[in-house]
Amino acid sequence: MATALYMDAVISPNRSLSRRGLRVLMAVIIAFNLMVAVFLLVLGAPLVLPFLGLDILAIWWALNVSFRAAERRERVRVTAEAITVRREDEKGSRLVWTSPTAFTRVDVDQPGEHEARVRLRIHRRRLTVGRALSPPERVEFADALQRAVREARAERYG
Repeated sequence: MATALYMDAVISPNRSLSRRGLRVLMAVIIAFNLMVAVFLLVLGAPLVLPFLGLDILAIWWALNVSFRAAERRERVRVTAEAITVRREDEKGSRLVWTSPTAFTRVDVDQPGEHEARVRLRIHRRRLTVGRALSPPERVEFADALQRAVREARAERYG
């Protein structure tokens, strides 16, 4: 018998630059650096040229690291029996958290006006979830998660 899912949320970081956008951006940067390189060669300053190449390499590396980070996923599942959080990175996935629904609390910390943190808590164990969300989205996610936990408990003990 399949258990009812009260929440099955997948949270992933939002990236505004696509792979195609990356290629266009790199082409613009390379074209600009080539124009600067030609200008510097005309002025007689060839020692600056390797640094222009390093500049392109550093930007390419940083943007690729950012794209790898965008492949991370966090999956939160709530059933009547357990809350399961699975974090998946670009290399694979690993189970981070499993706790009984009946004893797990959902806490929302809002230390500042533009800050929010959603935590699952059972006894002395805590796990922060939804870090890829904006603070208002975290509050909405926490409300949905609390509602799902309440409904799951109601099924189990109702």
